[in-house]
Amino acid sequence: MDALTINEAADTTGWSARMLRYIERIGLVEAPRSGSGYRLYGPAELQRLRTLRELLERHDVGLGEIGFALRLRRDRQLHDAVEAWFEAQPERPEHVPAADWLNWEQDKHERLLAAAGRTPDLMETR
Repeated sequence: MDALTINEAADTTGWSARMLRYIERIGLVEAPRSGSGYRLYGPAELQRLRTLRELLERHDVGLGEIGFALRLRRDRQLHDAVEAWFEAQPERPEHVPAADWLNWEQDKHERLLAAAGRTPDLMETR
């Protein structure tokens, strides 16, 4: 099989070897491995890398965004959760008066951030 090593593929495609590893890690282009474990980039992988770059440039998106799109396609539970979030309408809890809803939401976010060990950047703007 005619194939390029990761460094040769990096030189040919303009992606760095590090980026090629990242692209593989997020599942966008997977190069087969040699018997000794080296990645081998053949014509199919090189074409996928070229068209990936064209996709990113044409639509002004990043690799992470394309990787997330792939996760949405593969992970039905994540897909359904994202769809439900898009469809959900904001709703004030019944026990919170309309005039207090903003403060209630801000307090809720601050508690969540504190529980995660972070402090909100905009706390002082309240």
